[in-house]
Amino acid sequence: MSANTNAAGSPDRPSGGHAHDASGTVAPAERGTTVIPERVVARIAARVASTTLRRRIDPRSDLAAPGARATTHGGRAQLALTVDLPYPADIADTCRQLQREVADRVTRLTGLEVRDVTLTIRRLATVGGPVRVQ
Repeated sequence: MSANTNAAGSPDRPSGGHAHDASGTVAPAERGTTVIPERVVARIAARVASTTLRRRIDPRSDLAAPGARATTHGGRAQLALTVDLPYPADIADTCRQLQREVADRVTRLTGLEVRDVTLTIRRLATVGGPVRVQ
């Protein structure tokens, strides 16, 4: 005679105590979460910012690599970037586009909702050769 119980280790609930679906995999609500360290989110943001800026200007220009910090909590991220911007350029438009693209791509790559991207402009770098004032 066999008893059908729902205790951990039983046919209905294999060891580990997690509910399994018909295929034997752990139910989505019981799988847990993936934690991405803040330093990894920051590196992703810096890479996205660099790629975005390089697309807008000559990739051989003298822009230093962006610096980034990230703070994550509850599935959300706040980013702070320090960047060189090309000059001459529409600085306000460049900043808006950079913030929007970094937020969108970091959200897609990490699954974190990016609500805030703060920019600090380290310097303006002349692109397209030296500019001379006469």
